[in-house]
Amino acid sequence: MFRRLLRLGLGPGLPNRGLRTRRGGFTLDWDAKVSEFKKKIECILPGKQWELLYDTSHLPPKQSDVVIIGGPSVGGIWQQFSVPENVQLSLFSINFLRNINEYLAVVDAPLVDLQFNPSGCLLLASEKDAATLENNVKMQRQEGAKVCLMSPEQLQNKFPWINIEGVAVASYGMEDEGWFDARALLQGLRRKVQSMGVLLCQGEVTRLITSSSQAETSSGEPVVLRRIHKVHVKMDKSLEYQPVECAAVVNAAGAWSGKIAELAGIGKGLPGTLQGTKLPVEPRKRYVHLWHCPQGPGLETPLVADINGVYFRREGLGSKYLGGCSPTEEEEPDPTNLEVDHDFFRNKVWPHLVQRVPSFKTLEVQSAWAGYYDYNTFDQNGVVGPHPLVVNMYFATGFSGRGLQHAPGIGRAVAEVVLEGQFKTINMSPFLFTRFYVGEKLQEFSIL
Repeated sequence: MFRRLLRLGLGPGLPNRGLRTRRGGFTLDWDAKVSEFKKKIECILPGKQWELLYDTSHLPPKQSDVVIIGGPSVGGIWQQFSVPENVQLSLFSINFLRNINEYLAVVDAPLVDLQFNPSGCLLLASEKDAATLENNVKMQRQEGAKVCLMSPEQLQNKFPWINIEGVAVASYGMEDEGWFDARALLQGLRRKVQSMGVLLCQGEVTRLITSSSQAETSSGEPVVLRRIHKVHVKMDKSLEYQPVECAAVVNAAGAWSGKIAELAGIGKGLPGTLQGTKLPVEPRKRYVHLWHCPQGPGLETPLVADINGVYFRREGLGSKYLGGCSPTEEEEPDPTNLEVDHDFFRNKVWPHLVQRVPSFKTLEVQSAWAGYYDYNTFDQNGVVGPHPLVVNMYFATGFSGRGLQHAPGIGRAVAEVVLEGQFKTINMSPFLFTRFYVGEKLQEFSIL
């Protein structure tokens, strides 16, 4: 059997594109924080060299197999985040989407049509959160995003359908923000990788075969290193499993990536140790409702994120809209099924929609669906790069609802660290698994 690079999920890559250097007081402070984070984790990693995150000598030759094992999205993309790397990921992704057929075109196949709607994104903030939003916009501009601040008066002049009560300031993405057809992107990615010889396997990973060896960190703490040699895949609609040999495993299993990590022994050590540190990613159920409202906002309507977390955007040209809201911790629905709780929309979403856009009082819900977030319970941010002890498992998960829009940049980052041992295009070191052990949160506050 061929030696294989195994991906549990899907993440595209593209040729290198340099990003601008960050300047200014805010980003200098951020760079200092990243440097301090590096110092904290150097002492717990096996070996002593930080710059090379992982030895790539185990990799198979260039002509090896790639296997992808796997099973609704609002399809939004924006740069208005509170973490600089998330802004960089969005800028990288929009360049990929803008030139989608340079990367995903297949001979004798139709071009990928993402139906991108560049109407932008509008984030509203109350007096309590105004300073935070203003600081975020300052950082976003430093990273190269075209984002502006709007006063309540400017907001109502541009969008007269909006009720500005309770709004102290708003931020608006003037370029490279909006939404696209998520299904078209996924289909385009699958078609492209298949044309390149990637094997798509519909099934469930049930077991990881590993070997172990003893090692110690640079501070002298003994640890057990593991290496995955084979993955057992239960084939769809079958009682049989297929063993897949692998040189590297990319855990991009989304909401189920925590379960895959457990199969590799991650988190099965003593509490408080690196060996006992779990991947804190779990499924969280989220609802999206589609409604019709002929009196609603017009074609220029952006994706709107309100003060209370309720969001909406237009869907097509026929006075249709979709939106929703993430529940509080106390309201989290049962993730073991994908049944829709329509009372949640009536009681938690619709009243806020009507308060912000009075014309939504006459809306009629036409359909609804539920899907999963790969929710990172630690800091709601992604996990990218190698595990420090399972030496050939890499992560691309935990994005808490932002995975699709950041997929091109994440795919690039994972490809760099797998093939070259370090991040190059975007420094993703704050997203490493090790932050869970040292307790360094990378909190992202801009989550829909």
